[in-house]
Amino acid sequence: MSTADDDARLAPEEVRAIETLSRQYENKRAACIEALKLVQRNHRWISDGRLRALAPLLDMTPDELDGVATFYNLIFRRPVGRHVILLCDSVSCWIMGHDALLQHLERRLGIRRGETTADGRFTLLPIVCLGHCDHAPAMMIDDALHGDLDAARIDALLNACRGAVLRWNAR
Repeated sequence: MSTADDDARLAPEEVRAIETLSRQYENKRAACIEALKLVQRNHRWISDGRLRALAPLLDMTPDELDGVATFYNLIFRRPVGRHVILLCDSVSCWIMGHDALLQHLERRLGIRRGETTADGRFTLLPIVCLGHCDHAPAMMIDDALHGDLDAARIDALLNACRGAVLRWNAR
């Protein structure tokens, strides 16, 4: 994670990338979601300080940008683990076994929905719909969508994450 001193700053390369991105739109504000995603890729979440640093680059107030960030459920406004697990809780997934899979994930990870493991590796979050209903139950781990889940498949995915090179830089 970032230190408190870094929390309010964007790196010069982030600022350049956001300026380049915002020039692709007639109105800079239209780049806000992509700019938030860019910052999140580098830091895992959008801190208040980074949100305040980003807002003027998009001709927005921090409150306006926070409204977008908190509406869009794939922008994280609190620290998350190195791997974010989004377990779909749509009707299709619920019918196909969501509750049993949620309990299995909570037991395996030692956390409840909305929490992060003590080692900072995994955060387990609900999501309303992943649009993968024909392969329910479904979940995303980071940017990878997984369907037709059962306990054994979840275990294999978690083990793969534990053994994989981490996507995020340790901070």
